[in-house]
Amino acid sequence: MEVKTEIIFGIRAIIEAINSGNTISKVYLQKELRGELFSELNGLIKANGISTSNVPVEKLDRLSKNNNHQGAVAQISPIDFYDLDELIQNTLEKKEVPLFLLLDQLSDVRNFGAIIRTAECTGVNGIVIQKNGSAPVNAETIKTSAGAAFKMPICKVDHIKDAIYVLQASDIKTVAATEKTDDSVYDINFNQPIAIIMGSEHRGVNPSILKMVDYKAKLPLLGEIESLNVSVACGAFLYETVRQRIS
Repeated sequence: MEVKTEIIFGIRAIIEAINSGNTISKVYLQKELRGELFSELNGLIKANGISTSNVPVEKLDRLSKNNNHQGAVAQISPIDFYDLDELIQNTLEKKEVPLFLLLDQLSDVRNFGAIIRTAECTGVNGIVIQKNGSAPVNAETIKTSAGAAFKMPICKVDHIKDAIYVLQASDIKTVAATEKTDDSVYDINFNQPIAIIMGSEHRGVNPSILKMVDYKAKLPLLGEIESLNVSVACGAFLYETVRQRIS
């Protein structure tokens, strides 16, 4: 599968893209960029909740293939994102047992793509990511997902905590995958409305999020390695959910 993510560069071009309603996946900005035009772009980025990264000029040169990027390069997302409140409501109206997946600042696009693929195969109703600090939905993500990114509803929120509040208000329980618990994944009742939270590759689930969730669960590790790849761990959690729901 070959998927191309459109790259646009130049401050004015990105401003026009945002004002025209294009779904911007991420904007890369040169460190210490200043000026009136940049202030206008920065205001639009904040108003639209667009993910940004401050990067050295060398990265912008690579992304724009050394064109005149003016210190700004943007990726136009190949997908449209869903509204979380609407997705929850639509899911509840289907009278099925909801299953959501929250990714707490997962950063690797290949892990993201693999998780999307597994989520689609296990009947997840939607994936929630944070606007800033999360892996973008780009060509590599979609390729790794084997196209599942076009089928899986993905929502962006200002903070994962926001999604947890909304889900819990809808009587959807939350369970965080973490080694900081004595409870096993096999002790959790997944045959109820539930949202699984997976952490970032290096930090895991944020400690402040762990204080909010209804359950915490870990996978048994019988070898000497202390952790699993996050996409593998996510697959184990999702298929335990499937096992319980089809039993």
